Parts: sequence; structure tokens; C-alpha cells
Amino acid sequence: MKFTRITVSPTQMGGVPCIRGLRIPVATIIGMIADGMSDAEILSAYPDLEQEDIREALLYAAEAVRERELPLLIPA
Repeated sequence: MKFTRITVSPTQMGGVPCIRGLRIPVATIIGMIADGMSDAEILSAYPDLEQEDIREALLYAAEAVRERELPLLIPA
């Protein structure tokens, strides 16, 4: 899968994936969604973002999780 809105640069934000070269990490967008913020609220908080940035951040996160095995707590 090719991501056109996600950039990674070792000279920006410590090399974490960001949106379109902006200093807005993908993790920040995903965290806002997890906190229950709507797309409209996220776009209002970050006026440089576009709707497609949010969609691609979600796709990127899904792909990142798909590529790794994460430890989960198994209920007793």
C-alpha cells in the first residue's frame, strides 16, 4: 500500500510518521479519534489538515498494526 499523505523524515519530529510534512504526527490524529473527537473537531483543531489526511492516518495505523504482533492482556 502506498501512502501519499504520510511522510517520515529523520530531521522532522524525530522521524515519526507525520501528515504531509507537517509537524502533525499520525499518532496524534489516531489518538484524537480514539478520544472520541469527530473529524470536524480534528479539522478545527488542526486547520492545515484535510479530510483525506484523517482517512490516510487511519489506513496507516491499520497497516502498522497488521504488520506487528502486539501483546494483549487475556482476561482471566
